[in-house]
Amino acid sequence: MNFNFRTSVLSATAVLSATAALSTTAALSATSALSATAAHFPTLASTFKAGLLLVVLTIGPGCLAATLNLTLTDQHGTPVEDAVMYVRSIDGSIPPSSPMQVDVDQIDEAFVPHVRAATAGSLVNFPNSDHVRHHVYSFSKAKTFEVPLYSGVPSAPTLFDQAGLVTLGCNIHDHMLGYILILDTPYFSEIRAGKGSIATLPAGELVVEIWHPRLLDAGVITQLLQATADAELNLELQVTLRPERMVRRAPRRSGSRY
Repeated sequence: MNFNFRTSVLSATAVLSATAALSTTAALSATSALSATAAHFPTLASTFKAGLLLVVLTIGPGCLAATLNLTLTDQHGTPVEDAVMYVRSIDGSIPPSSPMQVDVDQIDEAFVPHVRAATAGSLVNFPNSDHVRHHVYSFSKAKTFEVPLYSGVPSAPTLFDQAGLVTLGCNIHDHMLGYILILDTPYFSEIRAGKGSIATLPAGELVVEIWHPRLLDAGVITQLLQATADAELNLELQVTLRPERMVRRAPRRSGSRY
């Protein structure tokens, strides 16, 4: 999967702590439990890219499969919306993903959600919940398409069969902007209110990337993590985002509108 993003590596500090619940068996002493913990969790290596200021990494108590939790804030400490975290590879490869069917609504002349993630081969519906008509389109390399002027729900969803970033617009309302990130991995999470989680991850070396449309240099943050089958990885990331660019809406005219 190659989105041709520009990336720059910044130095950062990784803090790693490992904890494990003590066995309920009385014969297992606290000393044995701590020794087992130290042997069980390997050191995690991290690579930081494109606007990363601070990383804090901890490993929580064991579970049936690896789980990756993310807490994401911006340079002001505000929880970040509309980011996507995904596992790009596990031990150099990735299991095949299954197609999905998702919605990108239009509410108050805005795409909702602003950022949507889906797997390659997925069908995307573009319901129009507004009282005006919209004309959805994209000229992106990963998917060029249009849904001509309509209201309600289009007669058929749109197929997104190639991985990559798709930028959405409306041919009637120029201020409308949205994104669909099409992935060739089954392991991803949309970040809402600064939180995201990927469960049931297999053990191995994970290449994890976090994308946001306003990351500096339009880049991604990349992490190299070593996960065991019963690990819970908790990432706390702080990123630098460009200011949000707001496009002024055209004034409403009296009478009917599109």
